[in-house]
Amino acid sequence: MAQGFSRRRFLMGAGLSGLVVRAPWVFADAAGTASGAPITRVIPSTGEALPAIGMGTWITFNVGGDAYLVEQRTRVLETFLAAGGTLVDCSPMYGSSAEVLGEALRTLDARDRVFAATKIWTSDESATERQAEASRQKWGVRRFDLLQVHNLLGWPGHLDSLKAMKARGELRYLGITTSHGRRHGELARIMASEPLDFVQLTYNLFDREAEERLLPLAQERGIAVIVNRPFQGGALFRRLQSRPLPTWAEEFGVRTWAAFFLKFVLGHPAVTCAIPATSQVAHMQENMAALYGQLPDRSQRERMLAYVRSL
Repeated sequence: MAQGFSRRRFLMGAGLSGLVVRAPWVFADAAGTASGAPITRVIPSTGEALPAIGMGTWITFNVGGDAYLVEQRTRVLETFLAAGGTLVDCSPMYGSSAEVLGEALRTLDARDRVFAATKIWTSDESATERQAEASRQKWGVRRFDLLQVHNLLGWPGHLDSLKAMKARGELRYLGITTSHGRRHGELARIMASEPLDFVQLTYNLFDREAEERLLPLAQERGIAVIVNRPFQGGALFRRLQSRPLPTWAEEFGVRTWAAFFLKFVLGHPAVTCAIPATSQVAHMQENMAALYGQLPDRSQRERMLAYVRSL
């Protein structure tokens, strides 16, 4: 609730709220992108292109059976897909999120339009396939594109099972996740020794520990990187909501703080996809506007950091 209020206040203060809701893709045009094509990144293990902004479901889709809220989340997903997004991330840890997501996919007839990514989250290392199947039924998809071991829980047994499932064609990619900056040392050891397609980790303007080892290692090993918490759980909006955006940020299509935060993350060459979560259509439109236009280069990212530090 605090994140939504902060973003709404900023948009109203900047006089942009109607523009964002009605025509988010005007940001791409203003940035001078003639083709209007979304920003994509290549998955190193296959060369498949993936839109660089995905959708998280932590908290936001955990709404139980409330018909109004399920319908509203369906509209959030619809907005995401219409803007060119494909990767949707979930987990059994996220309460009713998988069921709500499955209902939204059914309503929109969109099961074949998503890059379906979920996680294995159980200490029972023999339950990998059972949990994956339970999640598959909730989503209603034929198979998952990506299955990830959630927060390294039981990773040796789960990863062995995921390798076998991948060999049988029951999933396309496998990976491991961590969040809130936890267990980076152990994750680095796994990345260095296991055949991972993806890792998922926390990275944003203020949580930059991943730059030291994990992001360079991902580049070295050819591992795709999904970034969770790109807004630091909404804390970035709360810290900067009353501050002006630098005018020079328009050089790479930034006109909102959401785009500023997301384009900083996506500007790192190791990052494949960022997965902000939201429960609001207007916020999804704002997030997805960052999928268009240009990304900041290294010097521009340093300037972004310096500006934020000065506030």
